[in-house]
Amino acid sequence: MFSQSENLINSVSAKPKHNIFTFHSPLFTLITECIMNLNDKITLAHGAGGNAAKELINKLFKKHFSNKALNALDDGAVLKIGNIKLAFSTDTFVIKPVFFKGGDIGKLAVCGTVNDLSMMGAKPLAMSAAAVIEEGFPLKDLEKITVSMSKQAKEAGINIVTGDTKVVRKGEADGIFINTSAIGVVDNKINLSGANAKTGDTVIISGNIADHGAAIMLARNDLGFKSSIKSDCACLNGLAQSILKACPSIHAMRDPTRGGIAAALNEIAESSNAGIIIEQNKMPVAKAVAAFCAILGLDPLYMPNEGKMISIQKESDTKKVLQVYKKHPLGKNAEVIGKIVKSPKGVWIKTVSGSLRRVLNIDTEQLPRIC
Repeated sequence: MFSQSENLINSVSAKPKHNIFTFHSPLFTLITECIMNLNDKITLAHGAGGNAAKELINKLFKKHFSNKALNALDDGAVLKIGNIKLAFSTDTFVIKPVFFKGGDIGKLAVCGTVNDLSMMGAKPLAMSAAAVIEEGFPLKDLEKITVSMSKQAKEAGINIVTGDTKVVRKGEADGIFINTSAIGVVDNKINLSGANAKTGDTVIISGNIADHGAAIMLARNDLGFKSSIKSDCACLNGLAQSILKACPSIHAMRDPTRGGIAAALNEIAESSNAGIIIEQNKMPVAKAVAAFCAILGLDPLYMPNEGKMISIQKESDTKKVLQVYKKHPLGKNAEVIGKIVKSPKGVWIKTVSGSLRRVLNIDTEQLPRIC
């Protein structure tokens, strides 16, 4: 069925005329929530970045760990130590497969953690790296991953200064899992948080969405596609710092990883008690990725990204900020995709027909083990 897929992929417009953003009805969400409520055990939905994940955080982790830094639920914690403002973040990477077009689990681990710091306005300083390795994992693959981490850390200007290694018996892990934590310094003039979004602010995305999710699905499944799609995995600290230098008053930044654009914008809308309206015909999607999603019925809004960022800024700063994006290699396809509104609350997409539909925070993950 997919033997001629390359021609189809290359024939789809980067801004498709037809609605490739699939519909997620309120009834679908209600049914999903009911199913989740019947289950008293952890499921894959708890790791999907949707409502189940949010419920787990709020009813378990926040309940027992509650403090000012944690309760903000941003991409990292911002801590004041004397006159110094630090950002601190941690992440664990369990992606399958560990090697994919555009990167590997090592590159992803460094980029993911650097990006979380960057979304808090921090300049990365130092990071840790810990690995849980399954017995029998090839040593040459481990070295390849280590070299990848080293290269990416040097490019991002961060040192890996401490770490840990654990080996478990065969069958007790899936090859290798990596945990990274990092700290960075935040300029005292910078104050980024999802709670800062204000009515009238604009939403900018740094480039084409859904590349990472499409690349992982292609690497994981023998679908018969022949495509140049690759992960967008990249460190965003250079781009983020350029934007903050030009406009220190940026209100919020996010890297839309698990749950994609939909999850990131829903987090911001909830934190700021606002609404966000995005425009479908402004959403940048590469030709090949648009075709891939259309064929398989996937929604690009929910597909993960590992080298894209969202910024929320005053409308008067939009032109200046967009120019900075466009001058950077990681922002050349940046677009203004929407605005913050007082109502309706939540996230909405204006379709090509001009109607509004709700962009829900769903529990079902289109592709698990994505990062």
